[in-house]
Amino acid sequence: MKAIASTPNLVEQVRNAILDEVTAGKIGPGERIIQEQIAQALGVSRQPVQQALALLRNQGVLQDAPGRGLIVTPLDPEYAQQMYDVRAVLEGLASRQAAEKNAALAAKQGPGLLEAGRKAVASGAVAKMIAADIRFHEFLYTLSGNELIAPALATHLTYTQRMMGEVLIRDAKPRDIWDQHADILAAVIRGDGVSAEALTRSHIQQAARFMVGRFRDAAQS
Repeated sequence: MKAIASTPNLVEQVRNAILDEVTAGKIGPGERIIQEQIAQALGVSRQPVQQALALLRNQGVLQDAPGRGLIVTPLDPEYAQQMYDVRAVLEGLASRQAAEKNAALAAKQGPGLLEAGRKAVASGAVAKMIAADIRFHEFLYTLSGNELIAPALATHLTYTQRMMGEVLIRDAKPRDIWDQHADILAAVIRGDGVSAEALTRSHIQQAARFMVGRFRDAAQS
């Protein structure tokens, strides 16, 4: 059995650092990924970089380059629409189950996430806005008590991060989604699974119209 050369935590940190660069537009679609440059910039060996790149390839952030190596996968609005369609169904289920199983925990921990999200919007920092949004949705997955939801949506959330980054770095006035998040949380806290599911589906569908629409407009300009 071979010794483990790097911890999963280090690989995840490298993966997140690369994804942050892609989301922020610092590494653009179609741009080639150079392992040596990333390892040097992050101050790590090539092995965790190689493992992180493999994760990002499996998640669709990177793809094989012509010849050899990897490039950043171009965003596809049709794929993005399908991704949001899947999210609407699964996250609706997550919110309904959260309301049915964990209303008290939602009341205890949820308001802090709302406050952090509103502060992120006020800051105007794209990375903070994206991180706060992802944390809120992952919170709903946890509250659902359904262990299959988070793994099923992990790749979709990664793609969402890229879509949000692509749109928000161009948007002078980012769309504030935290009133919608507050309505979803309120329904979960009330234990109203039907409303929580409907509000979540509507929220994701509105996000799809906004994000995919803005991306298509930018691509045509």
